[in-house]
Amino acid sequence: MIRSHKSVIVLIFSTINIFPAGAQSECDWNPDSNGDNQIGVTDLLALLGVFEEEDMDEDGVWDSQDDCVGTLDTCGICNGPGPNVPVIASIELIFDSIYVEQLEEWYVFQIDSDTTFVFACPIEGCMDSLATNFNPEANLDSNLCDFGPADCGDNATITFDEHTYNLVAIGDQCWFAENLRTTHYANGDSIPSGLSVSDWVNSYLGATSIYAEGNDAIIETSNSNVEENLNNFGRLYNWYAANDNRGLCPTGWHVPTDSDWMVLEIELGMAQEQLDTWGARGTDEGRQMKEIPSATPNWNGENSSGFTALPGGWRSNNGNYQFGLSRTYWWANSSDGPSLAWARKLDNDDRVHRRTFQLNFGFSVRCLRDDE
Repeated sequence: MIRSHKSVIVLIFSTINIFPAGAQSECDWNPDSNGDNQIGVTDLLALLGVFEEEDMDEDGVWDSQDDCVGTLDTCGICNGPGPNVPVIASIELIFDSIYVEQLEEWYVFQIDSDTTFVFACPIEGCMDSLATNFNPEANLDSNLCDFGPADCGDNATITFDEHTYNLVAIGDQCWFAENLRTTHYANGDSIPSGLSVSDWVNSYLGATSIYAEGNDAIIETSNSNVEENLNNFGRLYNWYAANDNRGLCPTGWHVPTDSDWMVLEIELGMAQEQLDTWGARGTDEGRQMKEIPSATPNWNGENSSGFTALPGGWRSNNGNYQFGLSRTYWWANSSDGPSLAWARKLDNDDRVHRRTFQLNFGFSVRCLRDDE
């Protein structure tokens, strides 16, 4: 209900003292309505009453504008029932005790109890604290509770290293619906970051970077705003970090293997005979994974899977950044010999690319929930 609040005629006046000066004039209206020998705000409101403006139910809306005159609006409903939901205000329990000599112990027992109720306005909503739409103020259960994906333990999010990630269930798998951005392993150890080109190229230990971080070259036109790149695309990690036994993902989660990626691809419709092939595979599985054009940030997909892939680019094995806003790469925690590991790539094509890379490339990481 849209209401007009009291319109007040603004008069610039100061309080006027009224002193009796003889008989009242022929005018029937006394400007000093409350008889305090002063003309003030109360008298002004009485003046408005002369023009048939009243607020009989004292709800702050003039009766001429009030659709609910005579009874106070209660619980947001005109002439409504008012507070009618009993809510426990207090519970009083009275105990007593007696000493039992045979047992040489005190026996404590309850002799009375009393519950005091108050009545509150009905607030309908989900009262299950495990639901994503839980309303802590609700006192009437709507029985319309939303839960996260069943294969994500009914959770819609997970918090790791002070960032909350969205989750998505695809088939029997539960994935992060965004790229990892942690700067710590699961055991709390820091992951080296801010490496120069030389250090990045020559490192044989885990390391992380943000696209366009530092003064390193950015090949092709792409976003050079480091903060935006972190918020949109997460961090890039070399394979040594992805394979570190301290765990790059939170406890109960892991960097997906090459086989884990294949399970996802089969769920999205990829033919079995294409799984082990090199390069672009499938038909539209990549489009199902990529974010839609109208999103912010966006890509050229349909995101029917909920995977929400975004074009975060890479940090190459020569330390430079490339392909931001046109491609994305994710590590698989599966090596192919001593110097190569498997990865997945999406570009502006609709297919999913599978190939190996040297271990000091910097790729995005998605975490996958462990099988239970």
